Amino acid sequence: MAALTALAPRRGADLLTAFDRVRSGSRALAAPLSDADATVQSMPDASPAKWHLAHTTWFFETMVLKPNAPGYRVFDESFNYLFNSYYDSVGERQPRPRRGMITRPHLDRVTEYRAHVDGAVEDLLYGGVEPPVAELIELGLHHEQQHQELLLTDILHLFAQSPLKPAYRDPSPLPVRAATGEAGWVAFDGGIVEIGHDGRGFAYDCEGPRHQALIQPFRLADRCVTNGEWLDFMADGGYRDPLLWLSDGWAQILEHRWSAPLYWEERDGEWWAMTLRGMQPIDRDAPVAHVSYFEADAYAAWAGKRLPTEFEWERAAEGLSKDGNFAGGGLGRLRPRPAGAAGSGLRQMFGDVWEWTRSAFAPYPGFRPAAGAVGEYNGKFMNGQYVLRGGSCATPEGHIRATYRNFFQPDKRWQFSGLRLAEDA
Repeated sequence: MAALTALAPRRGADLLTAFDRVRSGSRALAAPLSDADATVQSMPDASPAKWHLAHTTWFFETMVLKPNAPGYRVFDESFNYLFNSYYDSVGERQPRPRRGMITRPHLDRVTEYRAHVDGAVEDLLYGGVEPPVAELIELGLHHEQQHQELLLTDILHLFAQSPLKPAYRDPSPLPVRAATGEAGWVAFDGGIVEIGHDGRGFAYDCEGPRHQALIQPFRLADRCVTNGEWLDFMADGGYRDPLLWLSDGWAQILEHRWSAPLYWEERDGEWWAMTLRGMQPIDRDAPVAHVSYFEADAYAAWAGKRLPTEFEWERAAEGLSKDGNFAGGGLGRLRPRPAGAAGSGLRQMFGDVWEWTRSAFAPYPGFRPAAGAVGEYNGKFMNGQYVLRGGSCATPEGHIRATYRNFFQPDKRWQFSGLRLAEDA
């Protein structure tokens, strides 16, 4: 979920300030965790918090310092194997499903590693860097923000496996509101539209090149699908009707016996969900989260609608404020919140939940991976995955933009993934 196209990077003091902010943000996320919390891996898709902290540091050491900081002393040669992720050109690595076996180094040692690399990067920035190095550092910061979100979603999955259902942060119940009325609809004309990043500011390589796409007239729901609406889908047998499901999705139903979103649990006739604040009652008015593409597609079929394409979503989001329910500097709510009052436009386009689109993650016309190791990430994953848009309540504030393309396999549920309905106009 990362790669390169750093355009117009920050310079000098601005880049140093951004570096300190992002790196200290990761330390704050890890602060509530014990060494055991930070070491255990709950499933192959998730990674231990300690690994996230070390891998993002490995990026700066490997991609920035080793080739660009004369005299830099590598902290520990074994870390290149332990904390590489997917960079085959850099060397062998610990298999992803076995990252939880890295019981050593201790979390304190990883903290020392981060301090060692931080000091070296800061020294490099104080001395001034050429634009290509500044681009790599800015890329590393956006890469670390992605891992900040993954750290939160992976800790949520880990804590959900515990019989104690511990809270990552303040377990005080958040207010729960009654269900709202029907969603409104916003119409958009069809035509040839410009899609993709325009080259101003930072973007990942998969967000470009900017190109023309043809869309037909469509309407988009003005808010995300809610927990209350999902409960109606469940009550109407949505998880039991094979006619609603893609074949591979129905196979997941049969194999895993899905009957509700991930983390939902029924207690005395009431639905609760595991959250980063521990077990909490379902908020019927908030967006449904932790549903797979297969579930989102089945719900849309049940509702007589469809999921939007990523081009429709981007067309609708163009020019909208990117304010939303994000993790934020103070970690934020860490749970999707109900939409604000209905108006004449779209709500919840940024934050709360990543919104599944019906678009496969594929290269835009003219796409070329970046040269070297940093080009390994996005291009090699352009098969078998679907695009999500908009960010979530675990996404760092300021990390998202309308052209941002997140992507996961259609069966994945542990991210804060939800949906918004669309229809042909």
